[in-house]
Amino acid sequence: MLRVGLIGCGAIGSVVARELSAGAVGGVGLTAVLDPVTQHPLKVGDLGSLLSLSDVVVEAAGHAALRENGVAVRESGTDLLVVSIGALADEDLEAELRGAGGGHLFLSTGAIGGLDILRAAMLLGPLEEVFITSTKPAVALSRPWMDAAMRDALASGSEPVEVFSGTAREACGRFPESANVTATLALATVGFDRVRVRIVGDPAVTGVRHTVGAAGGAGRYELSFENAASPGNPRTSAVTAYSVLRALGDIRRPEVSFL
Repeated sequence: MLRVGLIGCGAIGSVVARELSAGAVGGVGLTAVLDPVTQHPLKVGDLGSLLSLSDVVVEAAGHAALRENGVAVRESGTDLLVVSIGALADEDLEAELRGAGGGHLFLSTGAIGGLDILRAAMLLGPLEEVFITSTKPAVALSRPWMDAAMRDALASGSEPVEVFSGTAREACGRFPESANVTATLALATVGFDRVRVRIVGDPAVTGVRHTVGAAGGAGRYELSFENAASPGNPRTSAVTAYSVLRALGDIRRPEVSFL
């Protein structure tokens, strides 16, 4: 049995916890949960207790939790599966996590796919451009740093609103709860400063839409994903938690992974 410890029991973590406890992934079991507000019966009070009960730790609690705990998890010899990949836009944190000895570092692919073909294309020749457009329910994208006109358009407008255009690194800083797929794409391809990002709020959509494009010597690629939103958080896709479950199954049975 692969023992799984979970940091964070919110919109993503609670689904992971529920499905693991129900036996959704053969040979994988939930053994501990670290979250200050959860009432989960497997709740533990500190990281040391979590590590003593875990072969792999799933981080699903946000950027701050990864900064606080990620390196310690790896240095304990425990594998770490990261959900809050946008935190790695911080170059110092990325270097610390990569450099930590001990357990393996796994990055969840989250709500997009196609990274295998893009990585293969990069081996054939450089990708000259990589971009992603993420469209989410308008009301889910309002942020305090936006001006009043943009917040009003998101709250009560009838047309799509572009709320961001820039690099993946900038997007992860502006939308830390919404840009993990952007970070995943950046790490898999040309990096945080070369992946171009648009984020759009659309009152007509109820799910989460991602369109990924890339071009280079290997060809041109366009990948489109339209996911149902998480019932607990419209900023994220419902499938994200199941991507974590799929990853845990692959860690438990690497001989059947698609490589």
